[in-house]
Amino acid sequence: MSSQDPHISDSDRPTIRQLDDSAINRIAAGEVVERPASAVKELVENAIDAGAQRITIEIADGGKTLIRVTDDGCGMTSRDLPLALSRHATSKIDGTDLLNIHTFGFRGEALPSLGAVGRLTITSRAAGHDAAMIRVAGGKMEPVRPAALRAGTIVELSDLFYATPARLKFMRTDRAESQAIGDVVKRLAMAEPSVGFTLRDVSGGGEGRVTFRADPLTGDLFDALHGRLASVLGREFAENALKIDATRDGIRLFGYAALPTYSRGAAVAQFLFVNSRPVKDKMLTGALRGAYFDFLSRDRHPAAALFIDCDPTLVDVNVHPAKSEVRFRDPGLARGLIVSALRHALAEAGHRASTTVAGATLGAMRPEAPTASGAARVYQMDRPSMGARSLSYAAQSPGQPQEISVPGPPPAAPGFAEFQGAYSGRVTEPAPDFKAPGQMSDAPEGAAPGAEALPLGAARGQVHENYIIAQTADGMVIVDQHAAHERLVYEKLKHQMAENGVAAQALLIPEIVELGSNDCARLLAHAEALRKFGLGLEAFGGNAVAVRETPAILGEVNAEAMVKDILDELDDQGESQLVQARLEAILSRVACHGSIRSGRRMRGEEMNALLREMEATPHSGQCNHGRPTYVELKLVDIERLFGRS
Repeated sequence: MSSQDPHISDSDRPTIRQLDDSAINRIAAGEVVERPASAVKELVENAIDAGAQRITIEIADGGKTLIRVTDDGCGMTSRDLPLALSRHATSKIDGTDLLNIHTFGFRGEALPSLGAVGRLTITSRAAGHDAAMIRVAGGKMEPVRPAALRAGTIVELSDLFYATPARLKFMRTDRAESQAIGDVVKRLAMAEPSVGFTLRDVSGGGEGRVTFRADPLTGDLFDALHGRLASVLGREFAENALKIDATRDGIRLFGYAALPTYSRGAAVAQFLFVNSRPVKDKMLTGALRGAYFDFLSRDRHPAAALFIDCDPTLVDVNVHPAKSEVRFRDPGLARGLIVSALRHALAEAGHRASTTVAGATLGAMRPEAPTASGAARVYQMDRPSMGARSLSYAAQSPGQPQEISVPGPPPAAPGFAEFQGAYSGRVTEPAPDFKAPGQMSDAPEGAAPGAEALPLGAARGQVHENYIIAQTADGMVIVDQHAAHERLVYEKLKHQMAENGVAAQALLIPEIVELGSNDCARLLAHAEALRKFGLGLEAFGGNAVAVRETPAILGEVNAEAMVKDILDELDDQGESQLVQARLEAILSRVACHGSIRSGRRMRGEEMNALLREMEATPHSGQCNHGRPTYVELKLVDIERLFGRS
């Protein structure tokens, strides 16, 4: 090499040196305090560990010039303050057991690290003691001084990274840093529904503006959590989320997961917590994705807020300086619990679809243009009485002219009978004799009496040979007949495959695939699970495996490419669903070709039979690609479109 090796000093023998405390703290700060959001996370977690019920976070310029965290926790005494700024000094553990951890923090690195790279001021008061204050700047600590404070603690960090200017070059814009801080605060707010959080931006001085607020909630765990998720993630998530509560071998999973039709274009609405600690764990997110893989296309992502509670000794949180990753003693148990609990909840949801589908439908309808004055047009309308509806029906019944005495000249406009040919399909009622006002007409053909009270109602017609219009007790439903029937056929095929197994075709000449030693052992460890899906693998000596059988339904298969794709999934997620996904993709295509096609006219009894089967079939609210199979519009929303509200 022409250039000097940077790892070798000019001297013949490198000299080992003991770094001073200031350098050690700056190095630790590089691990713990990556950006302003990291500092906010550490300080807010300290406040929660102190038993705070209300926490206020104030930031300026994205947290670069000011971060102030105020809490009403237990506080610290004047004797505690200098010790709190010493490395590896903490009140949360005694050092005898690093696995039995019940608090957010335990390293004792955050405060000294922040004091090493910024200007840190701590003011605190414990019950029965006077308030005290201590300052540290660039690692230089000042003496403790008396202060004025009623209770709790105020930690103020200004000029972050002023002592390490090189770190400032890696800061993003104020807006991006503020968004990162908001994300951290929201995650902690979801983890602690009983604690109130207020995030205020005080850039430019003054009281600033509140960018996030969540009041403390009390009561039942799920009620409080549901309310907190509604305030953090929005009302739409809360309306379309399924309650999750399952326990297996000492691990409890609870929280809320959204319906497949409430999916996102990126994995931005996935929040995972282990013993109330927000984590970003590849194994857990892979389990979440695996639970939804049969309901969403690859470009859509589920939304969920899931909490795992277990004995602290079953999970190691001391594997990352920022404590954002965890390691389970039995990762397969946690993964299996997530997948099975979510799939059970999705199956119980049945035909339910996201309410956002109806909202998008109503939003797509063009509102009436405003009047010349700019105000919306106001209508004065009354609901027609039962008698008026009966008269109207009798007058417009096709093929049954009625002698009805109506004041005024006879109407010149034709009735509905002249337009009957324009319908794709129509569920007709036998024309009744004229009935007194208040009497109901007979039920339509194909719909059982009282069908309107059922979730998907009674079919009333078909338009464009593809969409079924059904009437419910309080609105209407529009069903995509092809997508709905495709999902029904797909679920039947999956059920048959689960009952009868997957037919395997033996290869005349087994295909030998050479692998690395670790890859070979990992693949053979999953051989039994793969055999259930028709893929037969055997060891072939050395680091090779022999592929002796492949799923018959897949036809000709590139066995080597499939095996290597399976290994990639095992390496990334700890489990492979590749073979199952390919099999179900074939079933999906079979279901598509075997379902009711668009353009087919359906009789009334066929339409109603489809609606009843949708109500009885799990996952029928979305097609095989995660799109909705029906849209439900409430009567109040329809009337609002016509100015009747």
